[in-house]
Amino acid sequence: MTRPLPQPPSFDLTGKRALVTGASSGIGQGCAVALAAAGAHVTCAARGAARLQDSVTAMVQSGYAAEALVLDQTDLNALEGALCDTAFDIVVNSAGAARHSPAVETSPGDFDAVLDLNLRSAYFLSAWSAKAMIAAGAPGSIIHISSQMGHVGGIDRAVYCASKHGLEGMVKAMAIEWGKARVRVNTICPTFIRTPLTKPTFDDPDRIDWILEKIKLPRVGEVEDIMGAVLYLASDASALVTGTSMLIDGGWTAD
Repeated sequence: MTRPLPQPPSFDLTGKRALVTGASSGIGQGCAVALAAAGAHVTCAARGAARLQDSVTAMVQSGYAAEALVLDQTDLNALEGALCDTAFDIVVNSAGAARHSPAVETSPGDFDAVLDLNLRSAYFLSAWSAKAMIAAGAPGSIIHISSQMGHVGGIDRAVYCASKHGLEGMVKAMAIEWGKARVRVNTICPTFIRTPLTKPTFDDPDRIDWILEKIKLPRVGEVEDIMGAVLYLASDASALVTGTSMLIDGGWTAD
């Protein structure tokens, strides 16, 4: 008797509710579109109301189920309220900040601003999302947009690297804690992606030379390079994946 063939996993997110922070542009916008295109209802969160609404309007006009939520992720009271109001199946944290400078020139203000958004708010976003998922008794997926700089160092990036290395460790510990409840938590670690946030870096010829020297593939990253990864980690296709990072770095960290 012929053994039945294994069935391919589903990337369909129909009926799922997703929250994407930092969703008004760049990687966050790409993540929101990827999830919505797979059938999820996506709450798109960001600080800037006008740009956020423009993005959500474009998504709705394209036939996607999306809504806007104006949210400063560092306002923990507002963040907790948003996560308690709705039981999300998928939470993607794409909000992030970078203030690059030599370590000896870093100000306490810059340090606090970067760690506040990149690590402190990410911690509580994860904890409160997981708490709601566990209370609902449903599996869930929490995805953080981290960075290749969570695995290596970089020039003028001591503060940024500190925040992303901390994020990577945080995710591993949370995955151990929440695994039995079927709440998965992972990171996506891109190389330099062409977005409005990275424009100053791409406008610097010395920085571009450094980037192209480190990336093994002959190009920089685009937002579309991240969309497949977020869909994979959000869907049942990654049902056995937790506590790890998906490096989308063109081979930057290979050596």
